[in-house]
Amino acid sequence: MNPSRGKSKGNPALAAALRTLKRLQEKHHGVVEASDLKDDEQRTLLVDTGFLRPVMKGWYICGSPSDNEGDTTAWYASFWAFVSGYLGKRFGKRYCLNPEASLMLHTGNTTVPRQVTCVTIDSGTSKVDLPFDTSLLVYPDKNRVPNSRVNVRDLQVWPVAEALCLVGPSFFVNNPREAEIALATIRHASELLSTLLEGDKMVTAAGRLAAAFEFVKRPDEAEHIQKAFAKFKITLKLVNPFELPEPTIAPSKERSPYVLRLRSMWAGWRQDVINAFPPAPGIEKQSADYLARVDERYVSDAYNSLSIEGYRVNDALIERVARGDWNPDGDPEQNKTKDALAARGYYQAFQAVRESIGKVLANDNAGLVVKRDHHDWYAELFGPSVSAGIVEASQLIGYRRGPIFIRNSLHTPLPSQALLDSLETLWDLLEAEPEASVRAVLGHHLFVFIHPYYDGNGRIGRFLMNTLLASGGYPWTVIRMSRRDVYMKALEAASVKGQITPLAEFIAQEMQEPVTHA
Repeated sequence: MNPSRGKSKGNPALAAALRTLKRLQEKHHGVVEASDLKDDEQRTLLVDTGFLRPVMKGWYICGSPSDNEGDTTAWYASFWAFVSGYLGKRFGKRYCLNPEASLMLHTGNTTVPRQVTCVTIDSGTSKVDLPFDTSLLVYPDKNRVPNSRVNVRDLQVWPVAEALCLVGPSFFVNNPREAEIALATIRHASELLSTLLEGDKMVTAAGRLAAAFEFVKRPDEAEHIQKAFAKFKITLKLVNPFELPEPTIAPSKERSPYVLRLRSMWAGWRQDVINAFPPAPGIEKQSADYLARVDERYVSDAYNSLSIEGYRVNDALIERVARGDWNPDGDPEQNKTKDALAARGYYQAFQAVRESIGKVLANDNAGLVVKRDHHDWYAELFGPSVSAGIVEASQLIGYRRGPIFIRNSLHTPLPSQALLDSLETLWDLLEAEPEASVRAVLGHHLFVFIHPYYDGNGRIGRFLMNTLLASGGYPWTVIRMSRRDVYMKALEAASVKGQITPLAEFIAQEMQEPVTHA
């Protein structure tokens, strides 16, 4: 271990450096340029202790001393903040992300991209290599930097309507969910016409978008575009750019890209889940027998959380460093205490979930049960840690109020301001869904996709899954630690690649495993 990472004996130099980093962190969202940190000794100390991680020459992001060299979490958590900070410092507002990247941001895409393309008013072409096989491609074309740029996540991007007109047919094939969401946020086809009527080059795009509106069951908008071109004696050739068998978003007045995404995922995935899952046995008449079998699986089901809180420098950490009460490798005794409290909390939460299952077995609507009871599970899960002063009581009230990140995942959970609308959508989908397998698999995945809490999302998500499995008479299912990597890859495939079948098949396989206490 690096000696500088050992337990400090009161380290005023590191404490001072952390105070400086905290100010920069708050100002620049965790992204630091060398010129921002003028004290070379402080910068060297922060890098050596792991609080700063180099991205490229002269640029850093905040990190965690506990992260190893291959840990991607800090980078994925800081990706968009870095791109924003780098482009802002280099070009000011004299740039714009290309239409494709603009639409991905507008539609709330949660995946860190491998490459972002940026168009500038005046610069040379360059490819900026970034950590973990990500990059930024920059090239000049003042004609592709619109005057009507808008700001999304502190980045200059095309407005949705203009970007839809400019992307080619491959966008609809490769990113159908984003294309559907973008179309759904267009209230009226007139928003597109100022761009579509600019010149002969847009006639093909007009035919593509008119056909796209017909596909998503909005024929009035398709007709509006055709009539606008008919006034100029132009007959559009309508070519549907989608390769989907049917749309996944029903026409509505909803404009939240996060709500639209959840609805699209549900509609697009439900048949895949049904195909991958065995038929539901049905709710038993005697709930006591079912609950007895749930009790048999308790010991086997004690499972650690899969989520982490994004690493931040705070005043409490600075004080611990200053008085020598900080160890980057953790305090073994404190960890034992945390483990004991977590075990007690898990037991209490398990009993609360058991009560919820009793309601489901009595034929209460499973979606309503989990909507009403999940906060109680969470309070029980962390109650002992709150009583011991390890977790703040405020965390048991409501949902998180800031960002959170999943270790080594390309998926970024939804922003805090989108949580309430997204969860309400999830509860509505659960309540209306007739298939227990769909409720269980998609309910579990979308809950952890949203990630509404700072901690415990995995545990609550699996409690939710098992309560919903009970609604079809499926047995309590233990996700085994020995298959954790397979589980995580299946969740990642759903969140990042849009593939739900691996997760549905994985849960179905685990459901058929015998109970063990290992």
